Amino acid sequence: METGVLIRLAFLIHQVALVGGQQDGHHGSCVPGFQVKQYQVAYSGPFQKGQPLLQVEFDDCAGNEDVAFEVSVPGFHVNRDLNLVPLEDDLFSEQVMFIHGLSAHADDVAQVDVPGLPAHSSHRLREVLGLGQTWPYRSKRSLLIPPMIVTENQRAPFPRMIGKVISAEKSRNHIFRLTGPGADQDPKGLFTIDINTGDVSVSRSLDREAIDSYQLEVSTTDLAGNLVEGPAIMVITVIDQNDNRPIFRETRYAGEVLEGSPTGTTVMTMTAFDADDPATDNAALRYNIIRQSPDKPSPNMFYIDAERGDIVTVISPTLLDRETLPTTTYELEIVAKDMAGSEVGLTGTATATITIADKNDHAPEFTHPLFEAHVYEGSTGVVVNLTVDDRDNPATGAWRAIYSIINGDPTQSFEIQTNPDNNEGMLSVVKPLDYEAMEFHKLFIKVKNEDPLVPDVGYGPSSTATVQIMVQDINEGPVFFPDPLTVTRMENIPVGSFVASLNATDPDILQIQSVRYAVLRDLAGWLSVNPVRGTVNTSAPLDRESPYVHDNKYTAVFIATDNGSPPATGTGTLVIHLEDYNDNAPYVVPSVARVCEDAHDMNVAIVGGRDKDLPPNAAPFKIELGKQPGLDKTWNVTRVNSTHSQIMLLHSLKKANYQLPLLITDSGVPPLSNNTEVKVQVCVCKKNRMHCSSADSHRASPLVLLATLLLTLLCVQLRAGKQGKLKQKGQHAVRRALTELSMEAVGSFEGLGERINMMHLTSMGREGDFSEG
Repeated sequence: METGVLIRLAFLIHQVALVGGQQDGHHGSCVPGFQVKQYQVAYSGPFQKGQPLLQVEFDDCAGNEDVAFEVSVPGFHVNRDLNLVPLEDDLFSEQVMFIHGLSAHADDVAQVDVPGLPAHSSHRLREVLGLGQTWPYRSKRSLLIPPMIVTENQRAPFPRMIGKVISAEKSRNHIFRLTGPGADQDPKGLFTIDINTGDVSVSRSLDREAIDSYQLEVSTTDLAGNLVEGPAIMVITVIDQNDNRPIFRETRYAGEVLEGSPTGTTVMTMTAFDADDPATDNAALRYNIIRQSPDKPSPNMFYIDAERGDIVTVISPTLLDRETLPTTTYELEIVAKDMAGSEVGLTGTATATITIADKNDHAPEFTHPLFEAHVYEGSTGVVVNLTVDDRDNPATGAWRAIYSIINGDPTQSFEIQTNPDNNEGMLSVVKPLDYEAMEFHKLFIKVKNEDPLVPDVGYGPSSTATVQIMVQDINEGPVFFPDPLTVTRMENIPVGSFVASLNATDPDILQIQSVRYAVLRDLAGWLSVNPVRGTVNTSAPLDRESPYVHDNKYTAVFIATDNGSPPATGTGTLVIHLEDYNDNAPYVVPSVARVCEDAHDMNVAIVGGRDKDLPPNAAPFKIELGKQPGLDKTWNVTRVNSTHSQIMLLHSLKKANYQLPLLITDSGVPPLSNNTEVKVQVCVCKKNRMHCSSADSHRASPLVLLATLLLTLLCVQLRAGKQGKLKQKGQHAVRRALTELSMEAVGSFEGLGERINMMHLTSMGREGDFSEG
């Protein structure tokens, strides 16, 4: 077993030397890379931080510019003088460490042995070299597969040998096979194995950021393809190169700090990302501020934590005053460098914009202690703009002003609003001023901010001001009192009657002026006014029932004009409350009623009285039949209540239209009556439908019937006189017509015209019948 370990150690040393020797072909005396491939550091006690252990010999044959070294054991690095130096005190190393040197012209690995290291480190060494694992075997045969490493981004020529697999019992009839991702699986063809020697090679450049390790299987078979040894696991680790620059997630960052903030206040945090191996210095970032613009009052107003990227304030709170700084916005150019900030590290940049935020540390101050304004009496609107200075940030609550009147406005005739554009206070008159009452006003104004001031700042005398307002006199129009003037008058009073006396006075008491009156609006044309005395009289009868009267009130407007220069006018309203006079006769509604000719119910309709007048000149109404004789033989009217009565038939009538005379009387003093008629339609009713006559109505008046009858008889007698005698048959016809007419005097007259014509035709056409006396 110990023999196997020694074999493995010897082989690994060979592998390291092999990898270190993988360089591009060069000709001449200089060979790029480590000039000595193996070094030794005797361990005699704990290492001291910064104490060089040895100096390596490395030459890239181009001046060793931008050479980067990477040590396999954390805590060690190679400085600019090519010294291997521990970074910490009392640091334990490994018994073997590797130094990887890389530049644009060289890529090489050297080995450093540390004999005398305490025994506790040997376990770690075995783990690093893979000696602690159980190696696969089959039938007492085994494959020796060391861990293999490949540096990413290697340049041609390819393939390059990276290691060797050893078979303890390989014969000529056995061959090596390599399988897995990177060999016969995607990405195919990266690694190959010599079937006879077991040499493993890489065929092209690798990218650790794409795949950082490969796990393949190695086996041996006979020529027939039968498995002899394995399969055994082979791990190839891709060694990182510093081939990725730090990248900020944003190109521009924005932060804000309040003015007056204490030194050390965190403003913002810058964060960059490096795609290289985070376990190496390739991704160990350090931050630095390389430029501040502007650089006043100090070029170092801010500091960035090299490891965390926190930007903090360095400037004192007193100097961090937004109102005294040359600008409120500072730009910082931030650089992130990998390799823990070493000179060979790659860099990425971003810009941080820091705004100095305002706080309300300046009270607003009036630009003048006294403001003056002139305003005409009776006018409203803005009279003066109050201006203030505030050094805080405009358009913020620390700058916006709020104005208030603290004294001098007992009648609340003024108000102040803030102009949002320029922060001025617009002082306005909201209630018209009266020169005769007060010709001078003195206001005391206070201004403050929307936001409260910081504790150590207060409002001083400059935050108050005085405003003097001089009221200028104008010729004011006469004023009516009272306005409106209300009087009560009876309608229909005689034309020329007194209605009211207008009273308009001139408010310009310091001037002697006269006032003249005129009618401005009198829709009905009922009124006139004396231009000097202002007495109002009727020029036409007042009618309460006029459409110009609303709610028993008639409204007229008058104008009063003074003799000032220029003349001024004022208007006043006269409201006349009209009392009712019984000047409208009542009338009956409805004017039409219907009833069936064979109805058992003789109630024709309920009619009601209407009157344009008001009580007591209206209801109760008395509704009765007209004064024509004989109406009570067929009709009857019965009172229902104070406004309505019932019309009834005393016997059935034939289908026809009848005009029923009615007399309605109101309750006024004296009462007014009205003769009116109701059209009663007697209809034939069948299947819930009424069939009414469309002929003209017959007036139910016996006088008219008798007149018609007498006219008919007169015609008959005249014709009979011409003939010399009245025949017997003609006399019987007349008697028969008289009998029918007397029965229907107040009833149905449908066909009356036809009967009269028949009688006339009978008397005319049968002259022979009138020959006897």
